[in-house]
Amino acid sequence: MSAGPDTLDELATRLDRAAVSGSAIPQLGLHERMDEQAAYEVQHRVVRLREERGDPVIGMKLGFTNQAKAAQMGVFDVIAGSLTAGMRVGDGEVLDLGGLIHPRVEPELAFLLRRDVDLSGGAETPFTEAVAAVAPALEIIDSRYRDFSFSLQDVIADNTSASRFVLGPWVPLGGPGDCAQSGALDARGLANLGVSLDIDGEVAATGSTAAILGHPVRAYDACCRMARRFGFALPAGSILLAGAATVAVPLAGATTAAVRVARVGSASLRVSKGDE
Repeated sequence: MSAGPDTLDELATRLDRAAVSGSAIPQLGLHERMDEQAAYEVQHRVVRLREERGDPVIGMKLGFTNQAKAAQMGVFDVIAGSLTAGMRVGDGEVLDLGGLIHPRVEPELAFLLRRDVDLSGGAETPFTEAVAAVAPALEIIDSRYRDFSFSLQDVIADNTSASRFVLGPWVPLGGPGDCAQSGALDARGLANLGVSLDIDGEVAATGSTAAILGHPVRAYDACCRMARRFGFALPAGSILLAGAATVAVPLAGATTAAVRVARVGSASLRVSKGDE
């Protein structure tokens, strides 16, 4: 089932107002009202409202990249959302929780596109040609729904719970033939790197980059596929968040959060409660 433009705009406005006000709303129950395509149409309208306020899209993110956990939830493909400039928090800077509802943090990898990715059809640009660098990342997710509870279509419409993100220093990537000379990291070496999420200086979760679709490079392929299917763009300079390497950890009550990825680096943020 799909919905008309007026309904899509109305749903997008409700989600946007919830994000702006920091007030949770009931589930929209979209699984009973529309298919995934229509849910992405709502999402694009939500993002367009941000753009109209001067907050441009700068990248794309994936969700449900841990295949085992996704299968437990009855989900058998990734979901995608947009990143905007206003979502980015500088490495080591302060995240104000005052406008968020129930924020959680995940450790991830991010990729930086060196060139436009042709999504017109056929095979997409190979990873080693399209991706310039990798960085450790923290993603702060914050569902606009009460109790962090939603259907697949609900979370898609809500821009996959995208809220904020932090990037550590970029590390150049290369292919097997040029890494020794350039000092770049071989993309093949990203396959099974240790990942740690620290909260207030203590380890809160550990995992591996292998949790990201079996190999984080596959996140690029998934971004291309989802972009082609649901109308995202992947221009040069785009940031791609590849998906979580561990479970998400609540940020309420925390003062700092940090990610460490073996061979890649680290990134961190400080937390403000909004009234500090």
